[in-house]
Amino acid sequence: MPLFLTKLPQTPLVFVSLFLVTPGCSSTDSDTHSLESVTNSIGMEFLMVPAGKFRMGANAGSANEMPIHEVTLSKPFGLGIAEVTEQQYTTVMGESPRFSNPTNAINSLSWNQANEFCLRLSDLPAEKAAGRIYRLPTEAEWEYACRAGTDTAYSFGDDPTLVTQHAWYGRNSSQGTHPPGQKIPNPWGFSDMHGNAWEWCQNWFYEYPKGPTTDPTGPPTGKTRVLRGGGWFHREPNCRSASRFTEDPNSPTKFTGGLRVAYTAP
Repeated sequence: MPLFLTKLPQTPLVFVSLFLVTPGCSSTDSDTHSLESVTNSIGMEFLMVPAGKFRMGANAGSANEMPIHEVTLSKPFGLGIAEVTEQQYTTVMGESPRFSNPTNAINSLSWNQANEFCLRLSDLPAEKAAGRIYRLPTEAEWEYACRAGTDTAYSFGDDPTLVTQHAWYGRNSSQGTHPPGQKIPNPWGFSDMHGNAWEWCQNWFYEYPKGPTTDPTGPPTGKTRVLRGGGWFHREPNCRSASRFTEDPNSPTKFTGGLRVAYTAP
């Protein structure tokens, strides 16, 4: 939970809040850290995720989630507190996606459309002045933020009956996305990491290594990109922190994805 919220002088669109958290899932990561909160020029809120290490993947899910391996993220990065909404997408892209509701998390985007949104957001004058270069998060960054210091199936534990409190998914979504932030956020303050819209990640699909790795970005080329977080049409197993889904980056369908924006720290 935030300890305080203070408006910085003469910067009306940037706010700072501190969250006491434990980064990573490794037993060595026991120190508390603070996450800085930043609001950009179009009202998107971000948390600065600290560098750290965690255990990525699962040994009791799909084959593409195996094996569990230690990942070190050597640099901090900004990540959206919430999924991008249809209205935010329209504001940046200059056209309406003509989906369901402006306040809902956007859905049914191809990877190329999601990536283009990040590029155009980076080109906004205020964002250029702030030095923020937006992009999709890598899978490792996404899972690190999703786990938020946990080593369980979900960021709230192992009990699948609790998914309904934390996610819009196949049992409660009424077959569509919802406005972000209506469900309980994870321990670091990120909402909808489980369910609502599948979220595109930056990297091509790759097989996990057996040993430790640092700042993994996947191969330079591939056939499918990766989505994370489960979606409004899935059941509990697909909403786990380690669950992976792959799709052709050129193919937008109602079963494809939305996005949560990351940025490289200036």
